[in-house]
Amino acid sequence: MNNKLNLTSIEELISEDFGATGTSEREQFELECDAFIIGEQLRDERLKAGLTQEQLADKIGTKKSFISRIERGHADIQLSTLVKLFRGLGRQVCLRVL
Repeated sequence: MNNKLNLTSIEELISEDFGATGTSEREQFELECDAFIIGEQLRDERLKAGLTQEQLADKIGTKKSFISRIERGHADIQLSTLVKLFRGLGRQVCLRVL
């Protein structure tokens, strides 16, 4: 705790539960967070486009179950698949390395 109100930072909470940055547990946690964020973005864009999971799957030549797994953060997808998904929604993918 490092402030007047005795609040714990998010970094401290994550480190307590998943280990310090660079540990295998923390790396796994961060990968799962990234997958969750991508899934949420895909779901939001699909809904904005007014498409069901099945309609999007048909549009890009995959299965509804695959779209569902991605949206739930339970699929490891290739970059080319990610680009195809968002292009199917009329969106572009921009990749930044921070």
